Amino acid sequence: MMKDIQKSADMRGIDIQHVGIKDAHLPFRIKTKAGDFQQVTARIRFTVSLPKEYKGTHMSRFLEILQQWCDKPVAEEEMEAMLQDALHRLEAETAKLRLSFKYFIEKEAPASGKKSVLDLDCFFEGEKRAGEAMSFRLGVTVPATSLCPCSKAISRYGAHNQRSLLQAVVEFKPPAPCIFIEDLAALMEEQASCPIYPLLKREDEKYVTEKAYEQPKFVEDILRDLVLALRPLPGLFWFSLSCENFESIHNHSAYASHEEYVNCEARTAGKEQ
Repeated sequence: MMKDIQKSADMRGIDIQHVGIKDAHLPFRIKTKAGDFQQVTARIRFTVSLPKEYKGTHMSRFLEILQQWCDKPVAEEEMEAMLQDALHRLEAETAKLRLSFKYFIEKEAPASGKKSVLDLDCFFEGEKRAGEAMSFRLGVTVPATSLCPCSKAISRYGAHNQRSLLQAVVEFKPPAPCIFIEDLAALMEEQASCPIYPLLKREDEKYVTEKAYEQPKFVEDILRDLVLALRPLPGLFWFSLSCENFESIHNHSAYASHEEYVNCEARTAGKEQ
């Protein structure tokens, strides 16, 4: 029998909170709002806790677990199954998995009706402790347009605008289901001066230029409107938001971020974790 070095004793007395694999890439199927699935290539970080008694973990087992799910649609239930498998096979107290991927949503140009697809940076992140339910977070980053209220107010004509990146990370309290990527993205882009469309004809360009001009927003405005838009979501437990405006007249970005537990009960529970 070959010697298992990873399971040999370690005398330094240090527990490791997270050990595993990072930046592995595998294909997965992500469940869509329409009930179908979308094939994605996920960048993976998969870790477990390692007790101080053991020298190392078994890295090959992470990939063995993941490979079983490459041809199946993945959402919260499947993430929890992977984490539970990791807890069992690696004899760990905690396990954490993050799948980062590009997700495509269909966009219809506002005037011409031309259809195209917009790519969003998304992630699923699950964390599970032995004997407890998984905590699951969805992250979505949406591009949008912002137009400066100050520039509009002080200029005789025109106003400078910028491309913005809005990020939301949300966690829902079981048994409430997590929001679909499509719905969260739509909610987010509504808070900017104007959404972004990959394909625009001349009549569309006129529309988005004028729409942004009619809805000027600072980075602070977008962030606050995002907070107000997310708070009423049923079952929402916690969220984190950020907005970055890539300035067109400065060599830096404007940035704002915020996170909160949604109600007093959730806030107290979060502090106790």
